[in-house]
Amino acid sequence: MRDPLLPSPARVLRRQRETADTWTLEMEVLDGASRSWGFAPGQFNMLYAFGAGESAISLSGDPARSDRLVHTVRAVGGVSRAIGRLTPGAVVGVRGPFGTSWPLEAAMGADVVIIAGGLGLAPLRPALYRLLAGRRRYGKVVLLYGARSPVDVLFRKQLARWQASGRIGVEITVDHAMGDWQGHVGVVTKLLAHSAFDARSAVALICGPEVMMRFAAAACRDRGFGDESIYVSMERNMQCAVGQCGHCQFGPTFVCKDGPVMRYDRVSRLLALKEI
Repeated sequence: MRDPLLPSPARVLRRQRETADTWTLEMEVLDGASRSWGFAPGQFNMLYAFGAGESAISLSGDPARSDRLVHTVRAVGGVSRAIGRLTPGAVVGVRGPFGTSWPLEAAMGADVVIIAGGLGLAPLRPALYRLLAGRRRYGKVVLLYGARSPVDVLFRKQLARWQASGRIGVEITVDHAMGDWQGHVGVVTKLLAHSAFDARSAVALICGPEVMMRFAAAACRDRGFGDESIYVSMERNMQCAVGQCGHCQFGPTFVCKDGPVMRYDRVSRLLALKEI
C-alpha cells in the first residue's frame, strides 16, 4: 500500500491547452505503481510542482485507463500556474487518489442528470466516461454545461462528439455570447426547464462554483428531485488530503475525507452560510 503522505514521481507525457488559462496534462507514474493507480470518478490527486508547492487536482481522465493520470488544471494561483506550465518530460510528485466518488453504481437503472459549471466539467468527465462505457445500465443521461463564454468551453471537440452520437443528451450554455455562437445564453439552471428525464427517480451530479451548485440544487428540487438524489462536489482548498491540517474543514466535515462528493442533504445548510 502506498504511503498517503509520500509523493510518487510522475512524468508528463502530453499537454493539451483547453482554454486561455486551462490545460490538460497526461502523466505516467515512474515508480512502478502506474498500472495500479486506479481511481473512481470524482476522486482527486495531490500534485506537487517542485519549487512551487502542492495542490489538490481532480482526476479528469477515463477511469478505465489506470496506466495514465489525467488532470485538467486552471492557472489561478502560484501552484496551479506552475503545474499548468509543465511540458512533456517534466516530473511532478503525485499522491492519491483521495476522496469519495460519484454514486454511479447506486444510479444504475435511473436517469442521470449531470450539471457542470466552468471547470466543474473536469471532475465530472470520468463519470461520463463510466456512464458511456455502461450505457445500457442507465436510463437517460443528460449533460447540462455552462461556461462564461464560448472560448471558455472545456473539451469542445469531445462534447461535440458526444452530442452527435445521440447516446447522451448534451446542452451547453454561456453567460456571454460572442462571435458566431448560436447556442444557449444564460445560466446553466435554465437548461433544466427543457431537458427530458424522470426527476422522480433521477440522480443529479453537480460540480462548479459553490453559488452555481446552490442554485442548481434548488432548480433540481423545483423539478422534483429529492435532496437524497442530488450530489455535489466540494472542491475546497486542501493541503494534506488526509484530514490532518484542517484547511478543507467545512462545518463538521473535512472535504478531503468526507468528500469531495457529498450528498446534498448533508451540506445544503452549510452552503447557505457565508464564510464557512
